[in-house]
Formats: sequence, structure tokens, C-alpha cells
Amino acid sequence: MTPISSLANPTIKHAAALLTQHRIRKKSGQTVLEGVHLIEAAIKQNFTIKQIIIGQSALSHPEVAGLIEQIAQSIILATDAVYKQIRSLGTGVDIMAIVEIPTPALGVITSDCLILDGLQDLGNIGTLLRTASAVGISTIISTTGTAHLWSPKCLRAGMGAHFSLAIFEQVDYEAILQKVKIPLYATSSHTDKVIYQHNLTQPIAWVLGHEGQGVSEIFLRTATAIALPQPNGQESLNVGVAGSVCFYEMLRQRQFAQH
Repeated sequence: MTPISSLANPTIKHAAALLTQHRIRKKSGQTVLEGVHLIEAAIKQNFTIKQIIIGQSALSHPEVAGLIEQIAQSIILATDAVYKQIRSLGTGVDIMAIVEIPTPALGVITSDCLILDGLQDLGNIGTLLRTASAVGISTIISTTGTAHLWSPKCLRAGMGAHFSLAIFEQVDYEAILQKVKIPLYATSSHTDKVIYQHNLTQPIAWVLGHEGQGVSEIFLRTATAIALPQPNGQESLNVGVAGSVCFYEMLRQRQFAQH
């Protein structure tokens, strides 16, 4: 296999654009997974791998060899110099995959879900997806204006959680309120009723809002507001932490409460 040595190669150019430009990801309906772990997670969930790009030195790596055995799709080899110019990760195993972004249609929701309302920090979003998946929340809805959940940075933060979730992106408020048929719960600083005073054993739609502005008024009008205790007087918690606290209190009430 002759390695590609030019950045002008169409596949190399496309991968570089997908890694850096939301516009290209949206137009093509594709994104990039970097590293062995994410690619393995995608394969386990039967995601279709469109293209694999491997840095020349990584070809002999045992983890890469194992992946190649599982993938029948097209594999191209790039010189180390070319690969290093397009990757967004630091030093590691130089392998990336181009995959299709799922675009499922939102149906009626009657089981636990997470609504991301205007969040912008991709690290926070990835953390929330990872934690939601860990506790058994499998449906994720993002409102218009929320950052792109399938960006490479968010995928890395999610550590493979994306592939076990049903993700519905850029859904308008009216559609969400129409389709979500379970109670909405939103973190808020305008209530004195803390999370431990709420019964969280029924299906819940958790609403987590923009890092600075919080949950939109349209959701607050219909959601049950919950407070997270902060006895040391901090103004607020990081949204990734706040969501994780909520999810695990829900899990505790359902599976680990004292009887």
C-alpha cells in the first residue's frame, strides 16, 4: 500500500475539513473519529465506517492491526508527515475514521431523556452524554442553538457514549414540548426545593441549560424546578457536574435507596 504524501489528496482534504469545519460536517453529513478507542466503540455499535486513514508508522501497531481485521471498508495509508498535519489529537496511535452522522426522526418520548438547551461547551456536552449513557438514559435531544454534538471534540469528550445513544439535534422548542410526554425537570437557582426532596422514580426529561444563561423560559414555564444544595455558597455548579449529580440521584432513588 503506497502512502499518500500530499495534502491535496481528496480524502485527506475532506478529513481535514471535517475535523475543523462544522459547515463541512453539516453539508456532508459526516464526521471524524480519531483514535483506536472511538473507532472500536463505533464498530461495536455497528456504525458504518466510510473510510479509515492510518499514519504509516501506526500500520504495525497491534491495536490498529486488530481494527483492520474487523473493517472491510476502504483503508488508505498516509505518510506520517501528512497525517500529523491534519490530525487534531496529539501524539498517539495515528488512525482516524470518517463516519456518517445519524439523523433519526424524533418520535414520541415516554422514557428518560436529556434535553440540552443551548449548551456551547463541547467538553461539558461530552461529559453529559457519557454520564447519561452510564446511568441508562438513551435519548438525547438538543435545541436549536446548541453546539454540534457530533463534532470531533465532543466525540472525544463522550468517550464512545454517542454510539449507544439516540441523538436528535437542533430540534425546535415546539417540537420538543409536543413530542416529550414525560415530566420535565430543570435545574434552577429560583427554587428552595432541593433534588433530594423530589421523587425521581418516574420517567424524567432532564433539561440542562446554557452555561451562562441557564434553561430557557419556555422550558421553565412547564418544568419542575430543582435546586442542588451548595452549603459553601458557590453561585452555581458546572453544568456537566450538575447534570451528573441529577442523574446519579435519580439512579440512587430507583436502584440503591434504603428500604
